Amino acid sequence: MSPRKYFAEFLGTAFLLIGVVGSGIMADTLSDGNVALALLANAIATGCMLYAIITTLGPVSGAHFNPAVTLAFALRGEHAWSAVPPYMLCQIAGGIIGVWASHFMFDLPILQSSTTMHRTGAHQWFSEIIATLGLLFVIFGGIRHKPDAVPPLVGLYITGAYWYTSSTSFANPAVTIARGFTDTFAGINPAHILMFIAMQIIAVFIGHIVLNWLFTHQE
Repeated sequence: MSPRKYFAEFLGTAFLLIGVVGSGIMADTLSDGNVALALLANAIATGCMLYAIITTLGPVSGAHFNPAVTLAFALRGEHAWSAVPPYMLCQIAGGIIGVWASHFMFDLPILQSSTTMHRTGAHQWFSEIIATLGLLFVIFGGIRHKPDAVPPLVGLYITGAYWYTSSTSFANPAVTIARGFTDTFAGINPAHILMFIAMQIIAVFIGHIVLNWLFTHQE
């Protein structure tokens, strides 16, 4: 694959995490302790960033920005398996760089580790299955029925899923890993990352079965 595709995945995921973490820092700073208001601002900013990066980088790399999405496309035979590891590495590296860039912009210590303690438990693990399955649902449903609508579909879905999932819809292993590197509003304790990722991968395999059947081209 072209290096341009890998760089697009790196850059897009970096901007995604800048959107997630940077808006989280700003929202937490300005909300005066109102967590609901901070989450609303964080969700809107993340959804807007997703719309922007998917629209602009989709024609370059497919705009995955998410190892779970890359795996889902590979299982469908729509992404070369040889390109899966480099895509995932670029996404993870881009996410971490995006977190560090956010820290630098807001004059915070660049190297951090999250101490957030409330992102664990069976209810949140199940929430990540729902969050990731829903993301794949709007991606593949959009591709099947209205490809031009995929960027707003993803942006709107994640904006809403921040609110209607108990985990606030990470739905992305690269995002999950990167958010372990920030002790800010968007952080996740590194000890909780593995189970979140496991649930996201489970959702990919559920989606491979269910969504392929649901959105089959047969009438």
